[in-house]
Amino acid sequence: MTVLNRRTLIKIGGAAAALPLVGGRAFAQEKLKVGFVLIGTPDDNGWNFGHDTGRKYMLDQIGADKVETTVVTNVAEGPDSERVFRELAQQGHKLIYATSFGYGDYVHKVAKQFPDVKFEWATGNSTAPNVSLYNAKFHEGRAVLGTIAGMMTKTNTLAYIGSFPIPEVRMGINAFAIAARKVNPEVKVKVVYVDSWFDPAKEADAARALIDQGVDVITQHTDGPAALQVAEERGIVGGFGQGADMSAFAPKAHLTAIIDNWGPHYVKSVQSVLDGTWVEGSVWDGIASGEVEIGKYNEKIPADVVAAAEKVKNDIAAGTLHPFAGPIKDNAGAERVAAGDVIDDGEFWAVDWYAEGVEA
Repeated sequence: MTVLNRRTLIKIGGAAAALPLVGGRAFAQEKLKVGFVLIGTPDDNGWNFGHDTGRKYMLDQIGADKVETTVVTNVAEGPDSERVFRELAQQGHKLIYATSFGYGDYVHKVAKQFPDVKFEWATGNSTAPNVSLYNAKFHEGRAVLGTIAGMMTKTNTLAYIGSFPIPEVRMGINAFAIAARKVNPEVKVKVVYVDSWFDPAKEADAARALIDQGVDVITQHTDGPAALQVAEERGIVGGFGQGADMSAFAPKAHLTAIIDNWGPHYVKSVQSVLDGTWVEGSVWDGIASGEVEIGKYNEKIPADVVAAAEKVKNDIAAGTLHPFAGPIKDNAGAERVAAGDVIDDGEFWAVDWYAEGVEA
């Protein structure tokens, strides 16, 4: 496995394709070369950690004798990512994972130039003949977290620290708020965006400001544990890990976590390329398939709260509960989902409003 940060990859450029020869044959030709492009680093213990854990699981299941992986870290969502995707394709990678939403335009541009290379775009919204999408129903996990938060808050003031106001993040905010208000109609959810997937200083500052406004439970759609660490320092009720168990950073404040389990998808995807059966498609799994998991509950969570959270999780898995089942009003009082109706999978991506009780 090769791990490169962006600067290293750009510096070596095409030289990386000049791999050592073994027995007169290029070593790269003996294995499927798979590239992973990360917006941060695996040691964020969140989003990037989850993808790298999935990569390792895939290697364990398929075998390092069949697959060689390259991980490129700290690739910003911008024009420079195009160079990274192109260089990976030039170096013989036949399957490339773009693990952040903002890579999309650059993935599609490079994919047109390399039609024999397969690309998979995490949380994306458009496919092409050699570009597939994969995502997880994180909003299902948010409904579990919202249930806990709504039952445990003492101030009825919750917070959601978001990265960017994109559909994926709005889904999470709304699912969290709707679930919290089902168990506690007095709850309000304050939303702050930090305009970054990973900026510990901004996340910590946002957490402090929110706590000063009376917030006592914080959740997040950013990649690191900074907000949880502030919650631990300030002694509020707590918060939730994002993408992975973050309890080591805040053992008292960490109530539970949404854990991203990308491994099974990476196994299926890589195996399909090896078998020659890969086709353009879109995968969006959740709690039922195990792609979204709920971590261990903190011992301080009361038994009735754990029971309520488990019921939400199990009912979602069974298909008897939908996080966006009506009636749902937005925060301006307009009905958005009628009783007996739900927001279907296609409608999610057009949601540009916030649910009742959300201050954003």
